[in-house]
Amino acid sequence: MIEGFRFLPEYFSPAQQRALVSEVLALLEDCPLYRGAMPRTGTPLSVRNTNLGPLGWVSDIKGYRYQPAHPETGRAWGPIPQTLLDLWEDVSGYPAPPQACLVNWYEATSKLGLHIDADESARDAPVVSVSLGSRALFRLGGLERKSPTSSMRLASGDVVILGGQSRRAYHGVDRIYPESSTLVPDGGRINLTLRRVTAP
Repeated sequence: MIEGFRFLPEYFSPAQQRALVSEVLALLEDCPLYRGAMPRTGTPLSVRNTNLGPLGWVSDIKGYRYQPAHPETGRAWGPIPQTLLDLWEDVSGYPAPPQACLVNWYEATSKLGLHIDADESARDAPVVSVSLGSRALFRLGGLERKSPTSSMRLASGDVVILGGQSRRAYHGVDRIYPESSTLVPDGGRINLTLRRVTAP
């Protein structure tokens, strides 16, 4: 496994998971999910998303970027739940709080191709990811797209940390298992990804 990758299974208890899902669903009422698009081609993404925090990650035909407002409503993103701020404080080892929480909502056929998170200038800050709902088949590679990969199943309540060398490792989600959980409406999966965007 590449240096800096950490897997914390069942970090959140079932009760904590239920509370976190309820809080996120409430925040989505003012900060709705939308479907972004690939740069240049405009091909719709298979995963709907939104953001929480001062900054939000956006993908559209113009490219990848962070911005302070929802691209469809024009309103500021909602707040990052305190539970996630506490998680960051507990596991990140970073001296500044996260600025963005990307909310990805996976449906039965959703996938996320191999990619690296490279739109942040705070490159020494880890990426902290929380799985809620249906299990997912997560794929982790190396520092080059052609590097060998390994796969693991992520369950609801699991936390993954991409720090150290793994911060620039290719990773993706090959599939979800929609019958594996009833936590998220319609058997979906919510992935919450905390990122520090700018250097403190």
